[in-house]
Amino acid sequence: MLEDKNQQRTSLEALGEFGLIDHLTQNFKLKQPSSLVGVGDDAAVMDYKGQKTVVSTDMLVEGVHFDLSYMPLKHLGYKSVMVNLSDIYAMNAIATQVTVSLAVSNRFPLEALEEFYEGVALACELYKVDLVGGDTTSSNKGLIISVTAIGAADENDIVYRKGSKPNDLLVVTGDVGGAYLGLQVLEREKEVFKVNPNSQPDLEPYSYIVERQLKPESRKDMVELLQKLEVKPTAMIDISDGLSSEILHLCKQSEVGCNLFEDKIPLDPTVISTCEEFKMDSTMVALSGGEDYELLFTIDQADFPKIKANPNLTVIGHMTQQSEGVHLITRAETKIPITAQGWNSFNE
Repeated sequence: MLEDKNQQRTSLEALGEFGLIDHLTQNFKLKQPSSLVGVGDDAAVMDYKGQKTVVSTDMLVEGVHFDLSYMPLKHLGYKSVMVNLSDIYAMNAIATQVTVSLAVSNRFPLEALEEFYEGVALACELYKVDLVGGDTTSSNKGLIISVTAIGAADENDIVYRKGSKPNDLLVVTGDVGGAYLGLQVLEREKEVFKVNPNSQPDLEPYSYIVERQLKPESRKDMVELLQKLEVKPTAMIDISDGLSSEILHLCKQSEVGCNLFEDKIPLDPTVISTCEEFKMDSTMVALSGGEDYELLFTIDQADFPKIKANPNLTVIGHMTQQSEGVHLITRAETKIPITAQGWNSFNE
C-alpha cells in the first residue's frame, strides 16, 4: 500500500488524444478471424459470417466501483475487461472483441495508463479477444472506464434470462461470496493504513478472496464445458450483483418461482473462516455480496446426469410455479422469502 514517490511521470498533454490512443494500443494485434479492422480507423469492422452478435457495456467509476488506494491499475485494467466478458458468457456466447474508453484527470501520468493497459492486454491475451477501439477524454472526477464487449454465437446456442420452467434445476459455477469478503479485508487494511502509514498488511491468509475482488475471472471455461457436456441451459445470468438479485432476475424474466437451499450454496473455506472473523453470516454474504462473476443457470432435470459428477457445477435449488414465490430453504428447513439485497450503485 506504500506508494513510490519517485515514479516517472509523463504528462498526457504532450501526447494529445490521438497520440495517446496510438501509444496505448500500439502492441494490440488482431487475432480473431471476425476482426477485420480494429483501432486506427473511424470504426471497427467485424464479420461473424451468419452468427448472431451479442454486445454488453459496463461503466466503472472511481470512488463508486473501485478504490485506487488498494486497487492496482494493472488489476483494474484486467477486471474492467472481465466484468464485460462475463456478460457475454452469460448469454452462452464467446467473446471476440472489446472496446475500452477512459476519462482521466490530470493527476494520472502516461505511466499510470500504461499500467492499466497492461491489465487490459493480459485479459485480451488470456481470453483471446481483440481490442478494436475506444476513446479517451479528460475528467475532473478522477478515472472513469467504459468497456464494451462483443461476442458471437449460433442462434440456437444463445441463452437468455427467460426460458426457465418449473422443475428445472438451479445451478451455479464455482463458489460465491469471496469477492465481497475480499473487499471487506481490503477496506479494513485501508483504515489501518490511515492510522499507521508504515504498517504492511499481511494478506496471505486472505489471498483467495482478495484475488476474487481485485482480479476476478469470467467463466468462459464453463461455457465451453457445457457445450462439451451437451448441456444447454434453459436460462442463464452472471453473478455480478449478488446471488439473491440474480435469482430474482431469472424468476421475473422466466415467470417462475424458486426454492434455493441454504446448505447447497458453495462456499470456499476461506469465505467461511473470514465470515467468522468478521462476525458475518456466510449465507447473507453469498446472497448479497456480488462481484463473483460466476454463472447462474437452470437446466432441465433430464440433463442432471451429465453434470452431477462435475466439481465446478453445484445444484443449489429448483424452479417452481410462479405463484409459489422465491424462497430460501434454510438448514432448519424453514422457508424465507428472498429479497434483492445485492449491489445497487444508486444507494446512498
